[in-house]
Amino acid sequence: MQGLLSDVPLMGVLELVHTTRQTGVLEVQSDVPFTVAFMNGEIISGGILDWVGSEAIHASPILAESGTFRFEQRGVTGAPLAPYGHFSTDWARISDEWDLVCAAIGSPSQVFQGRVPMFDGEQGRSVRAVAREVELPLFEVAQTAAQAVRDGRLAPTGRFEWSRLKLQPAGQRAALHPVARLLDGQRTLGDAVEAGTNVRDVREYLLGELRLGLRFPGSGWVLRDLVWEHRHLPAS
Repeated sequence: MQGLLSDVPLMGVLELVHTTRQTGVLEVQSDVPFTVAFMNGEIISGGILDWVGSEAIHASPILAESGTFRFEQRGVTGAPLAPYGHFSTDWARISDEWDLVCAAIGSPSQVFQGRVPMFDGEQGRSVRAVAREVELPLFEVAQTAAQAVRDGRLAPTGRFEWSRLKLQPAGQRAALHPVARLLDGQRTLGDAVEAGTNVRDVREYLLGELRLGLRFPGSGWVLRDLVWEHRHLPAS
């Protein structure tokens, strides 16, 4: 089973796989590519590249209007993440609310500093860093940060969690792309920004490389955050 998301809403595809009790993997190619694995019509796993689990699925665009989908029947095993009805309802709600949250914070990668516990250090923290340390759901921490930004208690520092990445570009783009020419495997993306490159240009370079197939540990959450930032921080 395959098709265009412009012709068949993803919610309808998910419902069909569930009601027909199929086992296999649904692959979605949109601005955020993701997978969902089903066993007997129940969702057992999935995510965005190497970012997997319920949080990753809930961060995936369930209402994507463009792109393609393909469901392949194959043997997969695992326990349902939650009853399908509950899981899909939460997914639709959280996916929609993520956009509202990121309208305030840009993405969970953006580093904030202010009068909020865990963000009040001299260097500030990102939502992802705080969620990891306190072991709370990412979305819950993001909601708290978004409200603090609206209230004026948190302010962006201009840095991002992905800024710490060190890349060593290769091939023709390494010689031609102005951002790639600043990277040598030792310098971070943040170093490229400090050298005078606009954060927006570094973000677009990294997003483009991921879409061309660049992979590294954490590429899933980096891709998700970059797409949110591309939408909500277009001028930065």
